[in-house]
Amino acid sequence: MVVTAQTESPLPSGRPTLVAVAWPYANGAPHLGHIAGAYLPADIFARYQRMVGSRVLMVSGSDAHGTPITVRADEEGISPQEVVDRYHPIFLKIWEQLGISFDLFTSTRTDNHTRVTQDVFTRLREAGYISVQETTQFYDPQAGRFLPDRYVLGTCPFCGYSDARGDQCENCGRTLDPDQLLAPRSRFTGATPEQRETAHFFLRLSALSDQLLAWLENRRGWRRHVINWSVQFVKDGLHDRAITRDLDWGVPLPTDELGPGKRIYVWFEAVIGYLSASKEWAANIAGDPEAWRAWWENPDAAAYYFVGKDNIPFHTVIWPAMLLGYGGLNLPTDVPANQYVTFGGAKASKSAGVGRSVPEYLEVLQPDALRYALATVLPEQNDTEISDADIIRRINDELIANWGNLVNRVMAQINKFFDGVLPDVPAPAELGGAHAELLEKVDAGLARVADLLGKVELRAALRAAMEISSEVNQYLYREEPWKTVKVDRDAAAASLATSVQAIAGIAVALAPFLPFSTERLAAVLGVDLGVWRRQQVPAGRRLEWPGALFTKLDPKALDLPS
Repeated sequence: MVVTAQTESPLPSGRPTLVAVAWPYANGAPHLGHIAGAYLPADIFARYQRMVGSRVLMVSGSDAHGTPITVRADEEGISPQEVVDRYHPIFLKIWEQLGISFDLFTSTRTDNHTRVTQDVFTRLREAGYISVQETTQFYDPQAGRFLPDRYVLGTCPFCGYSDARGDQCENCGRTLDPDQLLAPRSRFTGATPEQRETAHFFLRLSALSDQLLAWLENRRGWRRHVINWSVQFVKDGLHDRAITRDLDWGVPLPTDELGPGKRIYVWFEAVIGYLSASKEWAANIAGDPEAWRAWWENPDAAAYYFVGKDNIPFHTVIWPAMLLGYGGLNLPTDVPANQYVTFGGAKASKSAGVGRSVPEYLEVLQPDALRYALATVLPEQNDTEISDADIIRRINDELIANWGNLVNRVMAQINKFFDGVLPDVPAPAELGGAHAELLEKVDAGLARVADLLGKVELRAALRAAMEISSEVNQYLYREEPWKTVKVDRDAAAASLATSVQAIAGIAVALAPFLPFSTERLAAVLGVDLGVWRRQQVPAGRRLEWPGALFTKLDPKALDLPS
């Protein structure tokens, strides 16, 4: 299985911090809603945590058993494995292009994932949290087969959406069971499915309800919509849920007591991927099969789960319930779930064809430019709207006009007036006045950005970083080194040297958001962006400036061909 391993050391020091990221269905290239919803926020947070010395493990992988994969396979007349084999490499390429710094991006099709899933199943059953129950399952009489939840479509009983799925309504986000749908129909044939008796294993969520509610009610610092939804979800009453289905695609059961044709269902096994990926990383990358325990059994470790709001109940209720039942493993520290990114008022959706895929944007935009535009609208508290025109405006009028032009202007003037060498002048603290005041503002701003990033308030952190850049721009406009150099060369040297030191600090603040361009800048300045502090650029250093950090875009650059 292909993986990406991008941290410099497999076993860094610091607080073990698990960054667990939603597993995408391997049935199509991700769109901007996916990136803004989970993958970019997780990467920004992980990069920051590494810079402050945390021992980060960031994992995810392709969800190979999700029903959308079998739906696509049926539509194309190919096997589900062929669908997974097509899209898993696409994910890996996109993560590399966008700088999404996974320590491991794997798949639920590994032998390791099967072993870990079966272990969780066995442990929960031995503890009395899994039982066999007779139930009914929808059956398509025309297709002659039982229907997985997502193969049952119908009207949501809560919001009236006519294309709700048997596991969840995409419109209102409610978790559903197929028999709750009004006017159910088969995705295969459109026929009205029949209820038929069958036996399945059930997760006894009802037996874990009290423990789960007590844990949830003690969470602090969680996003309001996440904790409120989760607590109410449990208070409404948890029902036992079937964790197996009549399928031939999925993780095999460790027992054959229900007979052939049963598989562990995806909603149960996909969340186990965070644990199985950690164990795979430990064995195959860290070279220590027991290394995963630092993130899962250490009470001082932290675990952050980055998902979209449609995945909230699986990560705040079902997965914690499974962890409580299993015993001895850390529960989530936080689940900073995002809301939706909308395009023209419609939620970005791979299945509905709303929103372009990421590769289409990367044909036009620099990766950091796209990361910036998305980071400014991360839907942390509410759904956020974005358009192609808005993306271009944010890149041109904010990223380039503020930060990009600041760096280019300072570097160009040092090249023009001081032959590309950083002037040897007293430190800003010695110079005093506006010079010392500027760097005090930069350092205070850097502390503010760190505080916000630690709270996973990423949009506010980016705004705070850009405000520091604005402060330096205002300082330059007041100092006017391009004018003073003609009458007071030392004054111009002091202004530009101070600006370079400020830029070195801002680069730290922006590094989690803009990894490619800040790394390029750090190489020019001779500073290390692997630590969260402003570093002094040594006087006399030659600043080999290769040109602008970003390319200004034509306002019509993303217009679709007519």
